[in-house]
Amino acid sequence: MSVPASKTLFRDVSVLDSTGADPYRGDVLVDHDRIAAVGAVDPAAAAGARVIDGRGRTLMSGLCDAHTHFTWNNSGDLDGLAALPVEEHLLFAIESARSYLDSGYTMCLGAASAKDRLDVVCRDVINAGRFPGPRYLANGPEIAVTGGELVKGITWFADGPEEMRKAVRRLIEIGVDQIKLSMTGEEITGTQRAEDTYMSDEEVAAAVTEAHRRGKRVCAHARSAESVKMCVRHGVDIVYHASFTDEEGMDLLESAKDWIFVAPGVNWLVATLYEAADFGYPQEAAEAAGYKRELETATAAMIEMHRRGIRVLPGGDYGFAWTPHGTYARDLQHFVERFEFTPMEAILAATAQGGEIMLRPDELGKVQPGYLADLLLVDGDPLADITVLQDKGKLHAIMKDGKFHKETADRP
Repeated sequence: MSVPASKTLFRDVSVLDSTGADPYRGDVLVDHDRIAAVGAVDPAAAAGARVIDGRGRTLMSGLCDAHTHFTWNNSGDLDGLAALPVEEHLLFAIESARSYLDSGYTMCLGAASAKDRLDVVCRDVINAGRFPGPRYLANGPEIAVTGGELVKGITWFADGPEEMRKAVRRLIEIGVDQIKLSMTGEEITGTQRAEDTYMSDEEVAAAVTEAHRRGKRVCAHARSAESVKMCVRHGVDIVYHASFTDEEGMDLLESAKDWIFVAPGVNWLVATLYEAADFGYPQEAAEAAGYKRELETATAAMIEMHRRGIRVLPGGDYGFAWTPHGTYARDLQHFVERFEFTPMEAILAATAQGGEIMLRPDELGKVQPGYLADLLLVDGDPLADITVLQDKGKLHAIMKDGKFHKETADRP
């Protein structure tokens, strides 16, 4: 990673500031790790700055993935995650972290680690500047009850409220930022149904109470209608999937929209249904398992959540063979084409609301004075074509903390 001058001036860019305002032509001054000025920049303040001639290219905030798995290793063998030796697994996770940053993602929220401390180690080496990667909130292995796991070898087990409290305490001891509960099934397992709920109210309540008592949030793999309602009732902070949310659950989510987030992981459903055949899971099998029905149900649910003002964020389950690392911005396209988000709304979900889910809404996710300088210079207009963010060649500059991770910014 190169070390720039202490100031950088992006001159004549189209500023997509993630406030909801239309983009406008102007300048953006970065001073050390912060955005110092946006719009009209005092020439005296920009003295000595490296100047990037924007020529009208889009300058926007870095993106957020709200459901990240650094340790998913682009394999179709779920059980192989447990068998992969820890040394090779750590190297892959560090490479995954760089892949996110290479793709314009400067914020990621860990949704489970395949081995106990891999997420924590990745976060710490990124923060120490030893390896490039996004700002990261680390997770540990997901917690399931006996018989309710998705992949046995990468899961911690806890039965009953007291074991839940102990599991949460142990995860906090190894340094996680949030706790993951695996509450429902997943059709690809062949045995665990997405609409089945395996945890009891008492178990979920115990896990959340203990985590919150220690200042940690809880996220949950929750596809079934009942699991979503349990999440809201007991204070789960981040609901993953929520495909089968019913009317009662929708009302509960709406009542909690000031503090809860939903991250559906839609690309997993799309790719598992339509793009997994080359990896041994043909579309006929996916439809028979229920993925077509789930995609249709989840699509209707997310449209309704969005209509009600519930925060629905992109990201999720990248790192399987048919959802490989590096393809993260596909979620934004799905939000527009399937969930009826405008391109602006999809970008706000991935930037400004990304700052919210990262617990730093006043310094992450916007191009505003005082915000951290996590910026993308894009050769194109994401509001006209959201898919431009999938083309790494169109990301002419990627900046984090005022330092260039990628700097092909001056090319025509």
